[in-house]
Amino acid sequence: MILDQFRLDGKVAIVTGCNRGLGRSMALGLAEAGADIVGVFSSSEGDVAYEVSARGRRFVGVQADLRERGVHLDIVDRAEKSFGGVDILINNAGIIKRCSALDFSEQDWDEVMNVNLNALFFLSQAVARLMVEQQRRGKIINIASMLSFQGGILVSPYTASKSGVMGLTRILAAEWAPLGINVNAIAPGYMATDNTAPIRADENRNRQILERIPAGRWGEPDDLQGCAVFLASSASDYVHGYTFAVDGGWLAR
Repeated sequence: MILDQFRLDGKVAIVTGCNRGLGRSMALGLAEAGADIVGVFSSSEGDVAYEVSARGRRFVGVQADLRERGVHLDIVDRAEKSFGGVDILINNAGIIKRCSALDFSEQDWDEVMNVNLNALFFLSQAVARLMVEQQRRGKIINIASMLSFQGGILVSPYTASKSGVMGLTRILAAEWAPLGINVNAIAPGYMATDNTAPIRADENRNRQILERIPAGRWGEPDDLQGCAVFLASSASDYVHGYTFAVDGGWLAR
């Protein structure tokens, strides 16, 4: 049955930035499909552990600062010790800083790059090495952005990092497909999350964005669940290196 291909029973998924917003919704979507979750968060895990357990799946929380070198090895080690391995990785954690390109400091630039790009690459590398060692197929899902396709404004390091995410998704897919590892990405559109709260609070800017979205609304975090489950499941076994826009039609306009 085709629907069986979307099941994730017996799979183990690492989800970074799992405690709120997009990461929380994707973690719960994977749990509903049958996966156990290793949730990575920088501060409090929130209610995601309870919500995963309520869906009948196991949850292990890992508090980690993705800006720190070597933390990716600790995350993978915790997943292996807790559940015996990793089948799915969602690189969701990210940060954004807004400032004119004329005024961005090196410190702020480096912080965005360390979380959005460096941590993504080295955690993917560590997970892929474990998958190869254990001879198990795997799925890596990177969270890109509309700014993987567009320039944006006042967010130069974020745009650079998210463009890099789409490029890394392609090269890692090309290298790792022969190893049985699918690497793809999701590019969310304008989503109702903490990161966009200042924009949504600006009446003029909010109106301009809504007028530009064919669907006529901001995306909700749960709008990513279907795409995430598809890319994490065997239903996507022949999909490699693609960035899926979940944007209410923004790029089609």
